[in-house]
Amino acid sequence: MTQIDFYTRVDDKLRTACRLAAKAFSHGMRVMVRCPDAEAAARFDRLLWTAPAIGFVPHCPARDPLAPVTPIVIDSDGAEPLHDELLLNLGPEWPPHFSRFRRLIEIVGLDDEDCRVARERFRFYRDRGYEIRTHDLSKAAR
Repeated sequence: MTQIDFYTRVDDKLRTACRLAAKAFSHGMRVMVRCPDAEAAARFDRLLWTAPAIGFVPHCPARDPLAPVTPIVIDSDGAEPLHDELLLNLGPEWPPHFSRFRRLIEIVGLDDEDCRVARERFRFYRDRGYEIRTHDLSKAAR
């Protein structure tokens, strides 16, 4: 069953997603990043070129010919998943293929609307029997 982790009270969702994707890559994992639209995907792509500042995190769009062999794949148009390791969801709704992944990460920002839709996703997963872990990142910043 998919392991689901919610990272909450995040002040910058894209930077947190980059950090989590880079960490997963450093542990040898493959990551599919689901972005809500092409603009968010482009911003995420740009951030991965600069974070971490002293490293390189190989990534490409889901439709790129190199996607099947690239550790981090960025998707904004619902491409068929190329692996089943880690799905990082930056979209407002639950991802349709989430259950085929070993792990799903949801990142929740600080604004009220983001919190509201995240609670809906949380209930969706919980009501289907998934165990959910939460990580309050406001406590980690202290």
